[in-house]
Amino acid sequence: MDSPLRCRGMRDMLPDEMRRFRRVEEAFRAACLGWGYEEIRTPVLEQLHLFTTAGTLSPQMLGRVYSFLDWDGWSGERVVLRPDSTIPSARLYAESLDGGKVTKLFYVQNVFRFAEGDESREDWQCGVELIGDGRPQGDVELILLGREVLAGLGLEADVRLSHPGLLRAVLARAGLDASEQLALYDRILDGDASALRELQGRLPGVGASLKMLLAMEGEGEAYLSNLRSSFIESIPELERPLDELALVAGALEGLGCRCPISAAMVRNFEYYTGPAFQFEVAGRRVGGGGRYDALISLIGGQQVPASGFALEAGVLAEVLPVAESGEQRITTVAVNADDRESLASAFRLAAALRAQGLAVQVAGDGQGGPVVKAAGEGFLLSGVGGKARRLASVEAVAEALREQGRD
Repeated sequence: MDSPLRCRGMRDMLPDEMRRFRRVEEAFRAACLGWGYEEIRTPVLEQLHLFTTAGTLSPQMLGRVYSFLDWDGWSGERVVLRPDSTIPSARLYAESLDGGKVTKLFYVQNVFRFAEGDESREDWQCGVELIGDGRPQGDVELILLGREVLAGLGLEADVRLSHPGLLRAVLARAGLDASEQLALYDRILDGDASALRELQGRLPGVGASLKMLLAMEGEGEAYLSNLRSSFIESIPELERPLDELALVAGALEGLGCRCPISAAMVRNFEYYTGPAFQFEVAGRRVGGGGRYDALISLIGGQQVPASGFALEAGVLAEVLPVAESGEQRITTVAVNADDRESLASAFRLAAALRAQGLAVQVAGDGQGGPVVKAAGEGFLLSGVGGKARRLASVEAVAEALREQGRD
């Protein structure tokens, strides 16, 4: 076909891609269950006001939602295809789980966001939410959990730390309103050197160069101490985020995880209230998250601390080592399709072999794989180790096929 029939920005998953995706999902679920998290799933459709209430979703994200009227006679509600999974998870918690206990949730689900051209508009996320624990061990646990998932996939991950409180303190001290802060911060993230000069001009009392804080990154306690000595006197609001970062970074360093620290890293910085982090594999961002203590109260729940992260399942599936995506070996049961007894017998044999833990088909060409058929009182197995073999039982056939798989 000259042009695809699928919607722009949408992607099909072919069998090899699905194998990779399931590998990611299985590693993620196993790690989450091992840390005591429980699985949830939220609806694809959510009320629009859930994402507009008191700024729960950033203006940049709101401009990318798929919104329409959920028609109900002469009335209806404006709804969206979920553009984010954390906010629906917070709604679920506020409506169904808010019992004053620490709640640990995870999910694998898709989000929909408008994008230009043929860029992806549907992405799959492996997400975790830790609700009710405001202490730093929650931040450390999430980072270690994310690293465990990636290690289970055979991927070596780098972790970068940040804290939006650093940036908020500087921008507030410069006297910028909320919209001006967002615009200037986006320019800083985009590498606009004039944005730093403009901000420096608004803060003549800051003796040190803001480039050290907003355009450079460092590592460990020495770097944070340097920032403290350079900026605390002129911007005392930096003390709390620096203390929180030092605690998390120090704990991770003691566990063998040294993390670069950057003040300007998280695009939607107004969403987070505490330490934030990002996972990278070979320099490519594969996920991230952080603390969002204000979110649940914004959507009508109690004031409760919370933090979480999401891994991009599609991106991880792309970067998986090649060995992880091998095709499943399928055995074919040969059949005389014109004879009903032969047909029934073939399906009985296939069921018996599947009960032995093997993948077995009857409908299929069997090219390149093992083929088995009933032969007298036993079975004839071909496509395994050269010559065809006559075997006396289903168990013997299954063992021969398993031996081939181990070779």
